[in-house]
Amino acid sequence: MPVNPASASSALSSNSSNSPLETPLKAVIGDRTAAVFEKAFGFTTAGDLLRHYPRRYVLRGELTDITELKEGDEATVIADIKKVNLRRASGRVILEVIITDGSAEMSLTFFNQAWREKQLKVGMRGMFAGKVGVFNKKRQLSHPDYEILPEGGDEEEATAAFAGKALPVYPATSKLPSWKIAQSIEVALHAIEGLEDPIPGEILQKFHYPKLKDAFLSIHQPSTREEAVIARARLTFDEALLLQLLLAQRKAEARLLPATPRPIKSDGLVSEFESQLPFTFTDGQREVSAEIESDMNQNHPMHRLLQGEVGSGKTVVALRAMLAVVDSGGQAALLAPTEVLATQHFSTINRILGPLAAAGTLGGSEYGTKVALLTGSMSASTKREVLAEIASGSAGIVIGTHALLSVGVEFKDLGLVVVDEQHRFGVEQRDALRAKASTPPHLLVMTATPIPRTVAMTVFGDLDISTLRQLPAGRPLITSHVVPALNKPHFLERAWERIREEVSQGHQAYVVAPRISATESEDGNSVITPRDREVAAAMGITLEEPADPKTMFAVEELAPSLAMGALKGLKVAPLHGRQSAEVKEETMRAFADGKIDVLVSTTVIEVGVDVPNASVMVIMNADRFGVSQLHQLRGRVGRGNVAGLALFVTEAVDESPAMERLTAVSSTLDGFELSRIDLQQRSEGDILGRAQSGTQSHLRLLRVLRDEGLIAEARSVAISIVEGDPQLEKHPLLAAEVLALRAEEAASFLDKG
Repeated sequence: MPVNPASASSALSSNSSNSPLETPLKAVIGDRTAAVFEKAFGFTTAGDLLRHYPRRYVLRGELTDITELKEGDEATVIADIKKVNLRRASGRVILEVIITDGSAEMSLTFFNQAWREKQLKVGMRGMFAGKVGVFNKKRQLSHPDYEILPEGGDEEEATAAFAGKALPVYPATSKLPSWKIAQSIEVALHAIEGLEDPIPGEILQKFHYPKLKDAFLSIHQPSTREEAVIARARLTFDEALLLQLLLAQRKAEARLLPATPRPIKSDGLVSEFESQLPFTFTDGQREVSAEIESDMNQNHPMHRLLQGEVGSGKTVVALRAMLAVVDSGGQAALLAPTEVLATQHFSTINRILGPLAAAGTLGGSEYGTKVALLTGSMSASTKREVLAEIASGSAGIVIGTHALLSVGVEFKDLGLVVVDEQHRFGVEQRDALRAKASTPPHLLVMTATPIPRTVAMTVFGDLDISTLRQLPAGRPLITSHVVPALNKPHFLERAWERIREEVSQGHQAYVVAPRISATESEDGNSVITPRDREVAAAMGITLEEPADPKTMFAVEELAPSLAMGALKGLKVAPLHGRQSAEVKEETMRAFADGKIDVLVSTTVIEVGVDVPNASVMVIMNADRFGVSQLHQLRGRVGRGNVAGLALFVTEAVDESPAMERLTAVSSTLDGFELSRIDLQQRSEGDILGRAQSGTQSHLRLLRVLRDEGLIAEARSVAISIVEGDPQLEKHPLLAAEVLALRAEEAASFLDKG
């Protein structure tokens, strides 16, 4: 049980060098209870416990709706005891207590605990907590924890401590029901008397926020619901402000770093490149190129995020920036997350540059450079040759996977780092590549997933952001349809017919499956991940169960099945991540050369793969993919002169969340609108936890869509503070919080993006 408040305060007095929130939890609530909290939630400090916020509140006098309880729920109900019955059966003493909340009844069952009959009397009201079971079609709690609420002759006086109060209901477990958590938190609240507020008083006054200690008291023990709302707003602001301070500091620190300016020559490689392009830049590409050019002319490093719609031409903009660095005598490195994507970039850039990528060879341009590819699966002799080209500087553009981060990869003059699909790389990985430069290089990170404004503010506030919305002129549209295979199997037959029709006209097709083999679990593409479930459980959200794994399509089984059945006579080939690099490269090259009609693949073709002749894509088990992933996948078709067709095959039922998601994607090609829908449908805690290193334990309350205005306010405050006090020397408590966030980030290795 929790220790008493007096002993908790005494324990904190010996911890005066630190914030009371950093006090070990065992010093506040005792070793045994602290151990239960650590096992259940990972809590180790008083602050961890106090940041375990109520999921909702129940007003004293309000009865919990028992009718909403489902079997398996961990529930805490407030109810009246209606009937008590003690009986013997099968040699055991059974105490059955019937409780009611006015809407329904349920039973409490105790075995061989007859003494509880003296505690549980008809007419009493209590809080009863446990796991909901069903026996004889009736809800029951077996051996529940309970707390009888005060009673007396004068009901008004007896309930004075509860009347009008909002009782907190916490995310709970079987070992820690809500009311036990409330007891422990009450003890911890007594232990923060000396808590100093890290946020300056003038900021609190500006937004009418309570002090931190009062906010903790009000969110856990509010006198009114309004008081809880204000407290929650203050604590949510804290989370937003800490993130914004960290991001603002990073941005300020980056501007203090020295960098070599990389101006574009008027008669160099860039001008030659632009003169031979078979198309003209869109207005958006010109605008973004000008932003990048201006950044790279500075004597501090560029830190820019380039986001854009699928097919908006991000690669050619990034290539122009890389050529500018080569023009200045430096080198550019492009980091890609997979060998398939790295190889595709290598082929695409060589194709675009033509003679400009063949420096030192017969037919190479006098202005040209050499483009090198480095991947982990290369032979030792090939790798040595490439490493030598990188070290000598003869390879002006270096494209690679994580192999670029390896010891032994040395650049002569690394001037620009381009990170493609940056959300797949950790902060440390990105910095490991930048560390290979003699002076801080310019940095351009790219994402093909459009980012809502609030996510950009919350996650990428340390980067300047460029956005490409405009598609190149003449780019054909992509038509999307949902194929309901569950109750209309002939629709799927028609999908295979459409592939045959496209191939007969000289085009090619993709078929995407969510996993590699039918004998293994899904290939990591499930909409509901284990982390989603953890966050959902903590938030009290029930997530839709995924499809039966037996109905899941897999590349290794689907490819031969199609080749011998619905697509017999067509050239069908599989592609997935477990194949050797040689097989993957050979398959992609054959597909790009038109030697393969239908590529049956996992999501390794999700980004970067550019085969203009591909006109149709069929995505099997489409409900297994997220909104952004579906948008990226279908972006692989319609990249040439022929309109694209995307067919989302699903067994999801009508009006289910999965069907709503698929309908949303099929109804629009606006990636920015879809990214907002994606954010609304997914767990924000999961998105932000993965997106921003070091935020998992800090983002308990912040919701980027709901709190857009609050995030903007926090960003404005953070920028103002850092402009006047970059090291937060005038704000030591805030500095300590941000330092803790930095330390957590360095240890977490979570992805940014």
